[in-house]
Order: sequence, then structure tokens, then C-alpha cells
Amino acid sequence: MMMAAAMIATGLSAAAQGSGAPETKDAGNPVAQVRDERSWEYGPFVNWGSGLGGRSDYKFFWGGFDLAKVLTPVVHAGFLSGQFEYGGNIMPLWQAYTPPPHEESYTCETTTGQFVGCVLPTGGGTFYGVSLTPVIFRWNFLTHSRRVQPYFEAAGGLIYTTHKFPPNILSNKAEGIDGGTSVWNFSPQGGGGIHYFLRDKRSIDLGVNGVHISSASLGDRNPGVNGSIQVQVGYTFWK
Repeated sequence: MMMAAAMIATGLSAAAQGSGAPETKDAGNPVAQVRDERSWEYGPFVNWGSGLGGRSDYKFFWGGFDLAKVLTPVVHAGFLSGQFEYGGNIMPLWQAYTPPPHEESYTCETTTGQFVGCVLPTGGGTFYGVSLTPVIFRWNFLTHSRRVQPYFEAAGGLIYTTHKFPPNILSNKAEGIDGGTSVWNFSPQGGGGIHYFLRDKRSIDLGVNGVHISSASLGDRNPGVNGSIQVQVGYTFWK
């Protein structure tokens, strides 16, 4: 009888010790936690960028909010192993800083069909707008790190500006010059970055994207911004 009592006491003691919340395999590993839970992510971000080539004197400053969801379990494919995530963002703050209005050299066609050098007034200054990126395909690489989650992404967006962008030859009806571009532009882009987890379900994010801006000939002219590099910094909540 004493042995039975001892066994009951031992069982009660074990039950008491196990009454707390069990420690999961992801405890202390924020990266594995969001990977296993296929978490939502959302949070604010800002971008700062510069144009490339002939647009190197263009500067950009954008700010917005990002929302995304991890959709798949880990897909094993060697060094490309990872998870697919789909998301989007909205940027109510979109600014482009271009050279002020000035005169620029162009090649013009005369009434006789000859091409000659000419100098024409060209627009410029600061442009304001908003942007929506409804399609972000993101690949989160499988990593053994507890803090760092690297990713690669490709995306497509739409930009609306309060004045036609990018600046171009100023229209002059009297001389038959129509240099208008468009207030609507598209922004295909791609790049990569990292989430650095400060603690469970909280990360600081750093990314770099190459962005192309073009109206797809919605305006009379489509000079576009062939390439710009955008550095993005954000803060993400995971749920």
C-alpha cells in the first residue's frame, strides 16, 4: 500500500511539473517560428533611391505599408530551398526629385525632313504621387539562423503623379511640339534583402530593389526611368 501511495505521489508531482505551457521546438528561434507557422507579416517602410545612367540626377523618397503571407511549407531544392510568400504594398508618400526646369539639347526634324541639333525647354522639379504594388512574389530562403531571414522578390506596381512624369520637352502647340508624358506609370521591380528578428514576431528589414518606371506609352512620349536603385528599411510585425 505504501508503494501504491508513493507511485500516486510521483504521478501527481510529474503532473504538477508539466502543468505549465510546453516549450515548443521553436522557442528562442524567431525565424523558425514564423517559418513553421506560415505567418502574416505587416508593417511600415521607407525607400530612398537614385536613378541610373542618364537619370542619375533623379532622386526618390517613398514611404508606405507592406502586407504579405507565407503560403507554402518549405520546398526543398538544394541551396534554393525556401518558402513562397505573396504580398503587396501601398505608398501614399511618393516623391521624385529631378533637375529644375532647364534647356536641353535634342535632335529635331525640320519641315524638309532633315535632322538638326536644337535646344528646347525641358520640365523638372519635385513630383508628388502615390503608388500601389498589388503583386509581390517573395521567396524566403531556408536558413539555420535564429535571427536573419534572407529573401528574394519580384514585383509590379502602378504609380500616379499629380503632374506628368518623368519631365520631358515642354509642349508648345504653336510650334507643334507635344512633349507630354503621363501621370500614370508602371513600376516592374526586383531585388532582395533580410529580415533581422529583434525578438519573437518582430523584425527590422533591409532590402535593395532595382525599379523600372515606364508609362507603357500611355502618354505622348515615353522616355521612362530605365533603372533606379532603391534602398528600403522597414519594421515588421509577424502574426
